Amino acid sequence: MQQYRVLVVDDSKLARMVMASSMRRIRPDWTLVEVTNAEEALATIAGGAADIALIDFNMPGMDGLELVANIRKTHPSMPVAVVSANVQNEIVGRARELNAGFIPKPLTDETLSAFLSGATLRLKKAAS
Repeated sequence: MQQYRVLVVDDSKLARMVMASSMRRIRPDWTLVEVTNAEEALATIAGGAADIALIDFNMPGMDGLELVANIRKTHPSMPVAVVSANVQNEIVGRARELNAGFIPKPLTDETLSAFLSGATLRLKKAAS
């Protein structure tokens, strides 16, 4: 089975630990790359070190939606999800406009697994 590299972008160490723990249960063979802000995320993606991105909405500097908009300039089809406890229609709608998923916090294995399954299908389709 294909192994992917998942980029987790969150300024909260606790939130990154929760995502990492969920990832280990769902896709233990995948690689997790953790960064704390948008600048690190863009550098990681530019370096080709990520296939999928999970991005916190509330971060200092550039917020999650601005980061997704920047990723879309260079990686229009990369599977990306905004992960946030801030479940407002405006944020969810903006994520969808940017062709990104939205995963509400607190994160559950079910919601993460559903997103990763869809991401896997998109990556396989793009590769064929």
